Amino acid sequence: MKKLQKQFIALFTLLFGVFTASGQNQSSPLFTQVTYTGNDQIYKDYPLDPDEFYSPILQGCYPDPAITRKGEDYYMVCSSFAMFPGVPIFHSTDLVNWTQLGHVLDKPSQMDLSSSGISGGVYAPGIVYNPQNDTFYMITTVLAGGLGNIVVSTKDPAKGWSAPIKLGFDGIDPSLFFDEDGKAYIVHNDAPDLALYEGHRVIKIWEYDLQKNQIIAGTDKIIVNGGVDISKQPIWIEAPHLYKHKGKYYLMCAEGGTGGWHSEVIFVADQPTGPFVPAANNPILTQRHFPKDRPNSVDWAGHADLIQGPDDQYYGVFLGVRPNDQNRVTTGRETFILPVDWSGDFPVFVNGLVPLEPKLKMPYGIKNNTGKNGFFPNGNFTYKEDFSSSSLDFRWIGLRGPREAFVHLTQRGLQIQPFDVAIQEAKPTSTLFYRQQHKAFTFETSMDYQPSSKEDLAGLTCLQSESFNYVFGITHFEGEDYIVLQRTEKGESVLLASRKINHSGSVRLKVQGDGDTYEFSIALPGGDFLRLGDRVSGDILSTNVAGGFTGNMIGLYATTSNEALPDK
Repeated sequence: MKKLQKQFIALFTLLFGVFTASGQNQSSPLFTQVTYTGNDQIYKDYPLDPDEFYSPILQGCYPDPAITRKGEDYYMVCSSFAMFPGVPIFHSTDLVNWTQLGHVLDKPSQMDLSSSGISGGVYAPGIVYNPQNDTFYMITTVLAGGLGNIVVSTKDPAKGWSAPIKLGFDGIDPSLFFDEDGKAYIVHNDAPDLALYEGHRVIKIWEYDLQKNQIIAGTDKIIVNGGVDISKQPIWIEAPHLYKHKGKYYLMCAEGGTGGWHSEVIFVADQPTGPFVPAANNPILTQRHFPKDRPNSVDWAGHADLIQGPDDQYYGVFLGVRPNDQNRVTTGRETFILPVDWSGDFPVFVNGLVPLEPKLKMPYGIKNNTGKNGFFPNGNFTYKEDFSSSSLDFRWIGLRGPREAFVHLTQRGLQIQPFDVAIQEAKPTSTLFYRQQHKAFTFETSMDYQPSSKEDLAGLTCLQSESFNYVFGITHFEGEDYIVLQRTEKGESVLLASRKINHSGSVRLKVQGDGDTYEFSIALPGGDFLRLGDRVSGDILSTNVAGGFTGNMIGLYATTSNEALPDK
């Protein structure tokens, strides 16, 4: 009954704007500004020349990139898992300067992620433009809400997408291919009829009916069994993309799993349905052969897609990670780019088989405008947000549900209406997230908040998943306000530190990361920052420890279901 009452009050407040005379419901925090600053040493050691740009082109958790082209316009999408809205989509005219158009799956009616673990949800989207009907298609796997493999379409990626159409096949990582003769095909990863070893998978192809937007029953065929050489028991052949080049058909796939043995491999055939023959020089991209302690390492490279660039040079986008000083991955799988040499029979990622460098030469005639005029920044940068715009920046995301369910933009800042849900639950949370994009960073916010009970808490969270996270916020206990720091590992929460505070007005909260070390600080009105407790490990914010597929996300968090109680 108590939970139903709280939910009713929260819904009523959200819909009808029940605020105090000062314009703020005192049980709802008001965040007035945020400053994120990235300060990685690599970008100081490798400054850009005028004809250079940095890779990754999308820093932070933007994995599994797929790309397409219409004329001079390039569109790229990434996996979003249980983040909402889903499938971020980006636009460029030169492969260097990118703007985010929004998200493909941005409506609750398109998918239900409400009970998904953070690494469930939306996997490995593919995007392709079909010039024969002037239509864009995005195809993906949604491991939530009973959807499975779906496809959506649009004439203009900047103007929204159709309702999902559920596709009648199992497996993951589908992509579409449109041939010059008007035929269409889907390729995807699937389980074999009889698994010969752990990680044994196959690649299947189906003919696709463009009028019905559905596979043609009975046309499925296995075109790759296991991988390049099944006698060596290759694992997790997946993320297939089909291309036509100089009259032949090329199938490019990831192989080796999405961790340390990740790679990209290529096959060729005379027909889209095979038989496919692997290139003799596979893999065409990998970082798996190099020492783990090499400086400025990039690892886990693979899951790629190819496109012809503005200078007629081919390029490949792919995921990779940048481990920290303890070889842990807290920034997640990021989107990188390399030129691709396709002058021979097979495409080869230029310098994709040697340790990756942080910067590349730009396509001919292109100017680097990253971080300017609305283009996404990369390298070291500072992002400031005062929530004065009429809408939220696309970089701010929710988890399992829409942001609009709990945020309210006011004249003073961003108000969060807290849910009766803790961050450790696999439910929609009242948390607005920003991806960690650097190994060395600070994230600072100003917050007005007055909790009224021990169940109330607002502040920051650093979250790798519902089972691995830190909570840093203000709560109320036995007549006093406290700032608390809680660590959750494998679903078990431990209070690390707490301090009684006397405050009125705005406080400043800060989390600072430096490699594998994090610290949490508070500044009371008129005061300097003081760290709460000791510096803590980023281990639980890493994929290595927490598992899954996401990186650390820093959240503006509020709840009326707090369990982080202070020490007395």
